[in-house]
Amino acid sequence: MASPIEHLDVAIIGAGLSGIGAAHRLRTECPGKSFAIFEARDAVGGTWDLFRYPGARSDSDMFTLSYPWRPWTVPESIGDQPAILNYLQDAAEESGVTPHIRFATRMVSADFSSETSRWTLHLDTDDDGATHRRTVTCSFLYACTGYYNYTQPYQPDLPGLEDFTGDVIHPQFWPAGFDYTGKRVVVVGSGATTITLVPAMTDDAAHVTMLQRSPSYVVTVPRRDRFSDAARKILPAGPAHRVARARNVLYPLGFYQLCMRLPRVAKAYLRYKARGILKDEQQIRDHFTPAYNPWEQRVCAAPDGDFYRSLASGKASVVTDRIDRFTAGGVRLASGRELAADVVVTATGLALQSLGGSNLSVDGVSVELGESLIYRGVLVSGVPNFGYSLGYTNASWTLRSDLSARYVCRLLKHMDRNGHTAAVPVPASGMARRPLLALSSNFMLRAVKVFPRQGSGTPWTLGANYLLDLPLVLLGKVSKQMAFDAVPGRGSTRQRKKVA
Repeated sequence: MASPIEHLDVAIIGAGLSGIGAAHRLRTECPGKSFAIFEARDAVGGTWDLFRYPGARSDSDMFTLSYPWRPWTVPESIGDQPAILNYLQDAAEESGVTPHIRFATRMVSADFSSETSRWTLHLDTDDDGATHRRTVTCSFLYACTGYYNYTQPYQPDLPGLEDFTGDVIHPQFWPAGFDYTGKRVVVVGSGATTITLVPAMTDDAAHVTMLQRSPSYVVTVPRRDRFSDAARKILPAGPAHRVARARNVLYPLGFYQLCMRLPRVAKAYLRYKARGILKDEQQIRDHFTPAYNPWEQRVCAAPDGDFYRSLASGKASVVTDRIDRFTAGGVRLASGRELAADVVVTATGLALQSLGGSNLSVDGVSVELGESLIYRGVLVSGVPNFGYSLGYTNASWTLRSDLSARYVCRLLKHMDRNGHTAAVPVPASGMARRPLLALSSNFMLRAVKVFPRQGSGTPWTLGANYLLDLPLVLLGKVSKQMAFDAVPGRGSTRQRKKVA
């Protein structure tokens, strides 16, 4: 006789920063709900367990990247990968989340039935190298998978790379214990990973060259926050964390608004900060003056200006040029110059994907997320009983993902109070659509069709201002422009209730 299929009130996909936070909110705000976290890897941490390249760290402060309910106690406000991973492991354990995690379990597909108001999840579990398929049902599905493809990074065509006789490494798959001491290293790229790798490798490498096709903006940020240090000396850990968190919400938001409203002033400020360390105006013009305004693409962070300091020391250099082809001993550039290398690091970007690569369907009809609209930054039009955790691109990921988790809890309690078994947001017909992630970075543009779109106006946008999003998500009407107990346009036999 077949074993009965396990049913959960809520299934959370992913045990990274978002999934652990969502589980904590569910435990504290909806304590009667049964739930499990399905994690494809064999460890907690998500991105922070995946990335192990030299110097891997946060590019936003840890007072806002950490959870509001668990203080960040490490002295540095910019956390490195080991400290962040340790924090997440401790947070999961101390909050009682760890026993709910099913490791090495990947969601392959999920189908929602409008007749039963349940999701059926098809899961692959890795058991000592053998894969077993199992089925679980749930009433609400919450995707906390982030948006990186963990198995396949972005790798552009690099002519002649197969001719290079040295080591070629992508940061996403950094070999444990790789020794680059005394070697000439070329890092191909200009994004956040490159800005982290270059200063981290200079002490041991013979020389590190950053090879970029076009410049990025780099802002210096304090590795330790004097304001937060002072708060810690005066206040207990909890209040000190809240004070530091509030301050670090305001400062990056103010800088982002400066970039949006007064881009010339923001550019002048960034040049001023770079000039204070490099003391080379020509280098700034050649290599650190992008053709776009700050925050049209993501601004990279350099703790205490370590990236600029590595250039000023002479241990590292930057070259702005295009690759002609790789040779046995290095990289030949379009200008004819050749960069000698023993190691090439292809920090060429990340591939983005939705839902960890799994497939969604409603009543057997496949869901195309790129044709859907985001609702309050967390629900998806046409997909009932489904939450999609996303963070900010211009501020800490956790600020937004925690708001999303709290909204999901509000929705679940609203449904319980009113006897609803299904909820789905319903946009007005003909609503204008625009990309979800409003950045012009190439890796974002390549993935436009992977994510839901934004609509025109609240609640059909993914906000970029925490201070405005906070009351909208936590105090706004839960049921605005929502339909309950039916799936509009899917032919459900259940009586459709009026859109609230």
